[in-house]
This record gives sequence, C-alpha cells and structure tokens, in this order.
Amino acid sequence: MAKILIVDDEQHIRYLYSEELTEAGYEVITAENGFKLLERIEEEKPDLIVLDIKMVGYNGLDLLQEIRNKFYDLPVILCTAYDTFKEDMKSIAADHYVIKSFDLTELKNKISMALEAGRQREP
Repeated sequence: MAKILIVDDEQHIRYLYSEELTEAGYEVITAENGFKLLERIEEEKPDLIVLDIKMVGYNGLDLLQEIRNKFYDLPVILCTAYDTFKEDMKSIAADHYVIKSFDLTELKNKISMALEAGRQREP
C-alpha cells in the first residue's frame, strides 16, 4: 500500500484528500505546512507527496526545491487552485501539476501515474 503525504494549509482539503485517497486504498498522512517537512519525509518515508503551492508562510515551489535536493526520486504532485504557477520554472521539478477540484479523478490518475513511474525507476 502506497503512503501519500498531503501538504496543504486548508483543513477541508486535507480532510477531503485524506478520505478519498484512503478509500482508494492509499495510506494517507497530512501536514498543514512546510514546517520541518524534510524531517517529516525522513520519518514517514512517503511514496508520494501532494503539495500545495500557496500556503500561509510557505511557498510550495520553494519546498519542492528542498524536497528535490534531498529526495531526488520522490514523486511530487503540485496541487493548487491557480494554473498560473504552471508557467513558473520552479514547477517543472514536479512530476505532475493538478488544479484543485472537488472531483479528485485527475489527482488520483496523476498519483497512479507517478507511483507507477517511480516503481519502474527502482532497481
């Protein structure tokens, strides 16, 4: 069972994603911001991260760079309400980019694709 870390400052989003993804068969852990995120990743060893870009006090794109520097192969899906960040060069470090929606079909598809790609990279 794949473990997914949801990083989002909105409680209802964390709850929605957690419920839906648990129902889809994933183990889900959540974080409300980027505080000690690298330590959390080290401890929990998630298989994938769903990362919000705009959080109070944290920029998801900067967090993405930190994650990439330390956990190069860990799949990260940027999930945001704004498509304008797609143009940001920093966002290309993410495996996928999803616009937030209450219909999680696209997010689930991207999670499945990212996890599959990750499995294919393993020796």
